[in-house]
Parts: sequence; C-alpha cells; structure tokens
Amino acid sequence: MILRMFKITATIYEIVSLYQRFCQLDRNSKGFISADEILSVPEFAMNPLSQRLLKMVDGLNFKDFVAFLSTFSAKASTAQKIELIFKVYDSDCNGKVTFDDIMEVLRDLTGSFISDKQREEVLSQVLHERGYTRDSLLLLNDFIKIMDHPGLKMEVEVPID
Repeated sequence: MILRMFKITATIYEIVSLYQRFCQLDRNSKGFISADEILSVPEFAMNPLSQRLLKMVDGLNFKDFVAFLSTFSAKASTAQKIELIFKVYDSDCNGKVTFDDIMEVLRDLTGSFISDKQREEVLSQVLHERGYTRDSLLLLNDFIKIMDHPGLKMEVEVPID
C-alpha cells in the first residue's frame, strides 16, 4: 500500500502496528500524544536530544505521528532526514541555524567527553570545508549542503509490536 500523504511505502500490517502503538501511548484516548506520554518510552526519555524532540512531537495526532516516525525509516529520503535534523538544531524555530545552535546540540550529544574547544574546532573545520564560517546563518538549503553526503545514515528501529 502506498501512503501518498507520507511519501513512503507501508504495509497494512505496519499501519495497524503503528496505530496500536499510538493507542498505547495515547493513554487517555484523546486522539493525540502528550509530552508526558512520549516520555514514557524509555528509549525516547534517555535520548540526549529528547527535550528538543519533545517540542516536535508534543500533541501529535496519528497522521502526524506516522509522518514523524517515517523520517526515521530506511524508506525516507535523505532530504526528509536532514530537514528533521535541521528542526532539531533550530530550537527557536526561526528558520536559521547558527554556530551556537549547533554547539548546543553537540554539547547535548557529547556531554563532557569532548571539550568546548574541541567541539568548536571540529565544527569550524566542517563549516569551513563547506564554505561557511562560524558567523554564517544557515538556512535549510545551506544545512542540506553541509549534511548531504553518502555516509549520512539516520535510521532508527521503532518497535511497533
């Protein structure tokens, strides 16, 4: 079965399984999932980016829930995945990502394992290699230019049973 609204291919089994998972999360049968309900998923709660992701998933209905999860599928395009990543980095939702926005995410991801100086050096080098500086304001197209490379893999197995 093809879901044109989601631009992915899904079987009836996958859709039913996702709906069952959605209903499990929607404990009060409100028709949407709250931040507290999402945080009940241990894998989500333990994610270092969970607070950023919560802004994106709080209040999702089933259609939006499937669309959000489809981004993590092997069937999703690289552009769809990069757009989600961009939204994670663009925490103030102004359509631009700054050096500091990226540094905040890198801090969340690496914790104390890497110093700020090391993070800054690596990020500056990556930006420089793609023709940007630490003063650049990155729009989605700029972000795609930086992130779109053959080694990018963003797939997550979502338990649906």
